[in-house]
Amino acid sequence: MALESASHVISIEHSLVLVYGGAAILGTIALIARQVLPVVYIFLGALIGPGGFKLIPDLAIVDELANIGIIFLLFLLGMDLYPQKLLKIFQSVTVVTAATSVIFFGLGFAVAFLFGFTIVEAVVTGVATGLSSTIIGIKLLPTTVLHHRHIGELMIGVLLLQDLLAIMALIAIEELGQHAEFGLTVLRPLVTLPFYIWLAFLLERFVIRILLQKFDQIHEYLFLMTIAWCLGMGYLATLFGLSHEIGAFVAGVALAASPIARFIAERLHAIRDFFLVLFFVAVGAHFDSGAFADVVIPSLVLALLVLTVKPVAYRYFFGFIGERSKTGWECGFRLGQLSEFSILIVFIASASGVISAMVADFLLVATVLTFVGSSYLIVFRYPSPVAVSDRLRRD
Repeated sequence: MALESASHVISIEHSLVLVYGGAAILGTIALIARQVLPVVYIFLGALIGPGGFKLIPDLAIVDELANIGIIFLLFLLGMDLYPQKLLKIFQSVTVVTAATSVIFFGLGFAVAFLFGFTIVEAVVTGVATGLSSTIIGIKLLPTTVLHHRHIGELMIGVLLLQDLLAIMALIAIEELGQHAEFGLTVLRPLVTLPFYIWLAFLLERFVIRILLQKFDQIHEYLFLMTIAWCLGMGYLATLFGLSHEIGAFVAGVALAASPIARFIAERLHAIRDFFLVLFFVAVGAHFDSGAFADVVIPSLVLALLVLTVKPVAYRYFFGFIGERSKTGWECGFRLGQLSEFSILIVFIASASGVISAMVADFLLVATVLTFVGSSYLIVFRYPSPVAVSDRLRRD
């Protein structure tokens, strides 16, 4: 037993050294090449995973740690959903988000269907195609633009509405995977979710908020209480038939109205990023390099269509609601890719048996291609922290 425990510890240490050491080396190269880091993490996972050099002895350990990153990601996303603050933004971009989501869903569905995928797999492809990347959209946007200019508000509104659609899609996919057929059982979360939301807001208002305000000067306590709230509510959600991720999202929304929500969010960003590196590496590690030849053509087709259609569609619909042509084009190019939520949907759909491994590889490759293509389009055309020219580089 002692030997098994020691082996397990060595396996974790070995995996973390490979992941973060490799990420640091490849990340340096990526930044020199003006590329976004999630692409590097996925590529690293493919290199050291079972489909590459088989350097990770236990992929299950990385998967477990990666899932924690998703929990923190959705928790912090929920904390950005302060209703009063976002209501005006949502009103201005709802038409754009709804119209473009339908168009992009149809685009992804058509590509998947034409390449012979099943109806369910085509639906998952359509949902994944309808989303844009928060990481690329926000990370490549200068901080001054993000917080002080209208274009930052528009992009945040679209991305948050898309994230809400992704949350609903995740609920449906998880239920579909558990019950094999889309029937009344898939609607179960719609019954239990309102009760869970009510309980989360009740606990936040009469327990968590009081404790946080009473000891708000003790930062260590705030940090520990927030992590306990996030992970604890994630576990409680499983008792309601929901997932850890959905539970954490609701916990974040409940905490969004707290006076110290912004302080808490800033403190948790580093933890989220630590685990998200593992998530992207885990995604890459599950990629089957032997299947690349089978998926490269449909992946290229979908990626090229996304990179060309999304900017045009966003330009048109932002113009439809009265935005300037220049604003529409910039938003379109900055939102003109697939999303890390696309990867998450693929990850969960594949684990649940909703889509085949080949379809998961197809969507993963397409997502990475749009990450790369969109990043270069942005850094060569618009201000960003990693722009190619000094004229466009903005922090």
